Amino acid sequence: MVANTTDMTGSIYHERQVKELCALHALNNLFQERDFSKQELDQICYSLSPDVWINPHKSLLGLGNYDINVIMAALQRRGREAVWFDKRRDPKCLCLDNIEGFILNVPTEYKLGFVLLPLKRRHWIALKKIHGAFYNLDSKLDSPQLIGKENDLLVYLKDQIDSKEKELFLVVSKEIDNNQGWLINTYANKEGINADHDTITYIEDGYMEMNLKKDGSTEMNENEKSLDNKNSRN
Repeated sequence: MVANTTDMTGSIYHERQVKELCALHALNNLFQERDFSKQELDQICYSLSPDVWINPHKSLLGLGNYDINVIMAALQRRGREAVWFDKRRDPKCLCLDNIEGFILNVPTEYKLGFVLLPLKRRHWIALKKIHGAFYNLDSKLDSPQLIGKENDLLVYLKDQIDSKEKELFLVVSKEIDNNQGWLINTYANKEGINADHDTITYIEDGYMEMNLKKDGSTEMNENEKSLDNKNSRN
């Protein structure tokens, strides 16, 4: 239950962290309402891997810890898509008017009570424009954190993706995803990008594979390698 974890500072909906449910909180904070439940995300996990003893998409203990596959499937149920942002690009290429929000995946420290353990976990954070300003809706914050206007957001995003340990996803409508409307036309023309845009595909063995379709380039960096779902969670 997350009934007692909502901060309605002003008119901003903000769920705070419970167990390892940051993916659930990020989705609800993104939609600005309690739209998703733990039960629905668990059901998505089972639908993604129905014939396994240990589900690779969530915590073995039932605490949450959902991976990117679950977030993607949840968004698709609401007519949205999550577009992985290639960190070789500058955030200035983004058409912010066509993006409904952002989901950021970051490393986080792991505590058992008040004891800090020598373990690194992953954490999901929602970023969204509300009342003309962008906010960090991290469920580990006591209240929403103001980022600022568009230029402030672009600086913030650039700072975040400069870290090789962080990944950024754009949340857009299916139509915007299909026509790559999240990308400013001038950048699309400059890069020679067409309908074969960056996509994410899923495979059942617990890995998330990044398929980057680039014209005239065979070089690969860390962003083009398959990411282990175990490194893309709470």
